[in-house]
Amino acid sequence: MEFLRFNLAVVVPAYRTEREILAVLRGLPDFVRHIVVVDDASPDASAELVRAAAQDDARICLIRHEKNQGVGGAMVSGFKKALELGAQIIVKVDGDGQMDPRYIPDLILPLIEGRADYAKGNRFRDFDALRQMPLIRRVGNLGLSFLAKAASGYWNVFDPTNGYFAIRAEMLASLPLDRLDKGYFFETSMLARLYLRDARVQDVTIPARYRNEISSLSVRRTLIEFPLKLLQTLIKRVVLKYFIFDFSMTSVYLLTGIPLLLFGLIFGGIKWIQYAERGIPAPTGTVILPTLSVILAIQILLSAINLDLAAAPRKAVCKALT
Repeated sequence: MEFLRFNLAVVVPAYRTEREILAVLRGLPDFVRHIVVVDDASPDASAELVRAAAQDDARICLIRHEKNQGVGGAMVSGFKKALELGAQIIVKVDGDGQMDPRYIPDLILPLIEGRADYAKGNRFRDFDALRQMPLIRRVGNLGLSFLAKAASGYWNVFDPTNGYFAIRAEMLASLPLDRLDKGYFFETSMLARLYLRDARVQDVTIPARYRNEISSLSVRRTLIEFPLKLLQTLIKRVVLKYFIFDFSMTSVYLLTGIPLLLFGLIFGGIKWIQYAERGIPAPTGTVILPTLSVILAIQILLSAINLDLAAAPRKAVCKALT
């Protein structure tokens, strides 16, 4: 397909990327009309290198942050500039060289054809490339991906935390950009926002490239921050989806199953402590009541989860580009 007729912008967040940034910029294909590089107050020479590259490539536009805002903050600045430039599709390519620009056509094709509103890479479909991924990253990404799927509602996609993605401009413009997470939770928070707009997300098999780059992601901070943010995202999604925007059988199941589960656990726990302190066995009815409540609650909640699994958007909102 001839991509030159489409207004495509690539946003490159850059932080401590002086060793890789020029190779990333040179590797971007000719059909990319705008290259927006956001220097997120990087302490190295990234900005100077980009400014020099812009002298030879008119497509490059440099944005500099006076204060580090995180990858999400950098992307929001880049998104706004790309929309100002009239881009029809915006692609995120990190400045550390992990994302192979040769796969940009694979990312944007579903958006051009109107099959998806948002396309993202999936590192777990290519087993040869997967073996190159460090073990700690592989295990962490698998666990985090499952939790992110539950929080965002996109159960049908894999590797939801993958940062290599493309999005249609009209869908991006509908998002509250300033309310997206500014840190490494950015991709998941964006998915959660897309879900509430019924955007269709499509996986594209793209292997990651792991070299000698140094990640600025703190594992300790991630383990502390991500679980709370995932829980908050899940609760917000469920409340908005099933109690504000709509009311369905999933809502009924949740309203029935959650109180039953809480009753069974709390009542059973209290009675267990009381009879344990007395040193006597609890009556049969006292044991059966919370047990049945928990079993019934689990069955009802599993039904709610099954309906939630089937509720992921299946049809693109945006029409095909002509």
